[in-house]
Amino acid sequence: MSACCPHARSASRFFSFFAGRYRKRFGKKGFEPSQKQLLEGLDRIGYRGTTVLEIGCGVGHLHQTLLEQGANSAVGIDLAPSMLDEARDWAGERNLSERTRYIEGDFMLVDDQVDQADISLLDKVVCCYPDARGLVEKSLAKTGHAMALTYPRDRWFVRLGVSAIAGVLWLARSDFRSYVHDPVQIERWIKTSGLEKRFEGTTPAWLTQVYVRT
Repeated sequence: MSACCPHARSASRFFSFFAGRYRKRFGKKGFEPSQKQLLEGLDRIGYRGTTVLEIGCGVGHLHQTLLEQGANSAVGIDLAPSMLDEARDWAGERNLSERTRYIEGDFMLVDDQVDQADISLLDKVVCCYPDARGLVEKSLAKTGHAMALTYPRDRWFVRLGVSAIAGVLWLARSDFRSYVHDPVQIERWIKTSGLEKRFEGTTPAWLTQVYVRT
């Protein structure tokens, strides 16, 4: 299912443009510091033998690495068709095609196409949605055991950077925007759903958390 609203369509075009660059960057530099923290948190709670759902999966390097290190299978969802083309191609190169499935579309609209997974991943995805609560709650509904997510810290220079990017996107006539949502609210929504925080890491701009269902 394609994205329906102007923001989602613009997000699809924006991330499709960078798909090839994302894959080349990872091939050259590996995981970003916040992603290393996310993997550390997942390693602490254990993910081997699990099913994984990655929302906003991009080119797939995160969940495909989990598969190589012991996860059982993964479903990736992304708005950008070029991102999914790269993910499928990469899965083939890594002999992971039979253990991966990819869905194009806005997770908020295609969530009925996926079953609940043991672990849900949202790496730098919450900041791409104006409706953070809706995204988090729908993601929680698909989370069987644990949720791992990375999103912006609520700091003045992060907000300044997001505002600057918004100005550039406005000049480019793009409807896509990124957001700095309140981490206190996000944590409250997750804990209210019956999960407790088991890991937290930070970089200057990013907050990484892993929650486990109690």
